[in-house]
Amino acid sequence: MRFNPDDWKRKSHENFEGAWHEGPSVLTPAAHAETYPCRVYKRAQAHPVFSTINKLRETYLSMGFDEAEVPVIIDEKDIYRQFGPEAMAVLDRVFYLGGLPRPNVGIARDRLDKINGILGKTMATATEEKLRETLHSYKKSEIDGDELAFEISKVLETDDGVVVRILDEVFPEFRELAPESSRSTLRSHMTSGWFMTLGSIWDKSPLPLRLFSVDRCFRREQAEGPTRLMTYHSASCIVAGDDITLDDGKAVSEALLSAFGYTDFRFQPDEKRSKYYMPDSQTEVYARHPVHGWVEVATFGMYSPSALAEYGVGVPVMNLGLGVERLAMIAYNANDVRQLCFPQFFPRPLSDREITRAVHLREEPVSGEGKVLAAAIAKTAAANGTAQGPCAFDAWEGMMGDLKVKVVVEETEATAKLCGPACANEIFVHDGSVLGVPDAEKWKQVRTEGVPTGISYLSAVSALAAARIEEAARCGKGTTVQVKMAKLPSDINLKIEEYAMRFITDNKKKVDVRGPVFLSVRSTVTP
Repeated sequence: MRFNPDDWKRKSHENFEGAWHEGPSVLTPAAHAETYPCRVYKRAQAHPVFSTINKLRETYLSMGFDEAEVPVIIDEKDIYRQFGPEAMAVLDRVFYLGGLPRPNVGIARDRLDKINGILGKTMATATEEKLRETLHSYKKSEIDGDELAFEISKVLETDDGVVVRILDEVFPEFRELAPESSRSTLRSHMTSGWFMTLGSIWDKSPLPLRLFSVDRCFRREQAEGPTRLMTYHSASCIVAGDDITLDDGKAVSEALLSAFGYTDFRFQPDEKRSKYYMPDSQTEVYARHPVHGWVEVATFGMYSPSALAEYGVGVPVMNLGLGVERLAMIAYNANDVRQLCFPQFFPRPLSDREITRAVHLREEPVSGEGKVLAAAIAKTAAANGTAQGPCAFDAWEGMMGDLKVKVVVEETEATAKLCGPACANEIFVHDGSVLGVPDAEKWKQVRTEGVPTGISYLSAVSALAAARIEEAARCGKGTTVQVKMAKLPSDINLKIEEYAMRFITDNKKKVDVRGPVFLSVRSTVTP
């Protein structure tokens, strides 16, 4: 049976071109908002690698491949069976698995005395014998290492903390243990698991077999770098049957990669020529992407009959392997695979717009009347800002709860105006810095190139005054809120989220909201 690339391409596009499937949800967004009114829900961001894996899985499934999980732990002898003379070079790049040996712990009289000293009592002879039996059972692997402290605590009738102290102070053998290597390795190629899988099922299943797996491989690189990691994901597949040829590899490549936007394909011999492939069958796949041009994205070939014979496999097998991280790097325009896979260790710079979203008011009124009050304070102050003191202007009068509240914006000093010059300043984010600037020629670049937060000093201080007046009214009191010279964001009721502040300080940017505000708001209450 031959594969038709056009059929596979069509299926891939049908599955992935603009399709969006929503599964059942216990709570709709509206229900979430009603149930948890203080929370804001948004669609979370998928990790680039796992997003790519999901798309690869769905594409393979749409192409008629069954998903398999192949062994991760491979015995050294299987590497020799698969790679032949090349095995030694391959083994140089694998991780061998090691473990700690079980110590043969003896309990002499002096050790029993130390244990008695820690316990603060003398063990009975039967307890001593039971302790010996427990340690012997551990040596014979009848007790797991993570259960040893618990089992000893039962024997000694004490808690685990005391047992840990006993193991540390009385039995130095545990501290002195050194790991010993086994002959088992971590899979460095998906091929290692495929040979074992084929040997088990090829003659017990209908042919052709079409299997895929997207899973981790481990390679002992000399050093990790922009294009190399010691653990990576391989999207690998096999097609096994009587009439399988290299043409099937080409068909699978085209169908698989077309789902990722690749259009034209080029195949050329791979000079590496792994020994588990037939001579001259190992092929590199280059695909042309509309943005990235020609890129090497996969390798396929026909398994060597001699390697297949080691596992008793009697039919031709085509294998294709694709590096997930490489595909993700192309899709996400990444230059360093370490940053792509582990962004938490390579914090990306915040844009001005992202910093803007981290700038908020510290205090705001919560009631409808309080919000109206904040707007009234700002409007009154703006309309009368140049009035010479002493002066007072009614800003709002209304009910807050059971109390009638009257609010005035005032200036008691004869030498001052109602509002200080900085009241008109607005908060912008420009080149990573948070700046409070007036509408003046000097700050034109900041105001035109920067991102506005939508917060002015006056609106921020008005919200602060309204929140404090609202709180005082709940206690049946009037209050006066004054903001004088601003030096810190908190002085004008501004809060910058910690992550944004960390970015600003780490990158030697600044927060400058200094300025003379000098605004006073007073409230009085009557029943």
